[in-house]
Amino acid sequence: MKNIIKVLRAKHELTQEQLAKKIGISRPALSDIENNKVMPSGKIVIRLANVFGIPAEQIFFEEGVIQEEHKGIESA
Repeated sequence: MKNIIKVLRAKHELTQEQLAKKIGISRPALSDIENNKVMPSGKIVIRLANVFGIPAEQIFFEEGVIQEEHKGIESA
């Protein structure tokens, strides 16, 4: 699974440091999540969804599948 956290973070004009602080993790941990090196816990996914104001399931998508929400966020 991939995620659009980096795209959402940029859209909300947050640095990695700012977002990491908001969700209670370190900046390196957020970097690993953004780069699909680790999968975040459910608690972190919920915190991310709350920060971005979207359902948690919109943050992640199957590789090779382009969802309309994902395309819309990238073009914003």
